[in-house]
Amino acid sequence: MIRPSDMMAVVLARLIRDGETVFHGVSSHLPMVAMLLAKRLHAPHAVHLNIGGGVDPTMARQDGISSAGSNLWTDAQAAFSLADVFDLSMRGGLDVAFLSGVQFDSRGGVNASLIGDWQQPKVRLPGGAGSAVLIPTARRAILWRTKHDKRTLVRDLDFLTARGHVSDLVTPLCHFTMYQGEMLLNSIHPGADIETIANHTGFPIRYINLQRTPPPTQAEMAALQHIDPGDLRNIEFRSL
Repeated sequence: MIRPSDMMAVVLARLIRDGETVFHGVSSHLPMVAMLLAKRLHAPHAVHLNIGGGVDPTMARQDGISSAGSNLWTDAQAAFSLADVFDLSMRGGLDVAFLSGVQFDSRGGVNASLIGDWQQPKVRLPGGAGSAVLIPTARRAILWRTKHDKRTLVRDLDFLTARGHVSDLVTPLCHFTMYQGEMLLNSIHPGADIETIANHTGFPIRYINLQRTPPPTQAEMAALQHIDPGDLRNIEFRSL
């Protein structure tokens, strides 16, 4: 049985190309592991940036569970602050930003601000932070979320925090790809089916060349075990 965390880490890693400069923020264990996986297998020259500021950490030690902590500094090759990341992105130099949110629509819009009416919200969320800067300016913004339901993938956002260069959305069930301004279903993960995805998505499912997501290879699983022995990629799923 393929775990959702393994599948998502592998899919996110496959989206990273060799030589790209890639960033992840806080609470981003899946993208963090995906970057390490990509660098180990097919993108050795990708540059790993993160909110902690350590460039290209190998994370040889996993004595913490933070995706923004000292484990990203211990064996980093250089320092690159968050302000530098924003500046790089606004100058067109950031290839990929991994970002999440609470609501996504079919046009690549992200809500990380509030739930309910904006004047009297039911829930206040962290807000735009890096998303508001990076989604419009990074060359590709790759979205990910460990929940796939109608409250997350919605027809209409309660609030538009950011919209811009979204290229992909990865969930435990599938992989969406942006095509001509619309999020199309690209592939279905092992164990899922289109009926389940449609029943758990708030916007209409559309696709052109629908595929099955290739399961993790033996090499990918072996590399995951090597770079992530503490199973950081599964942290968010433990609390679901």
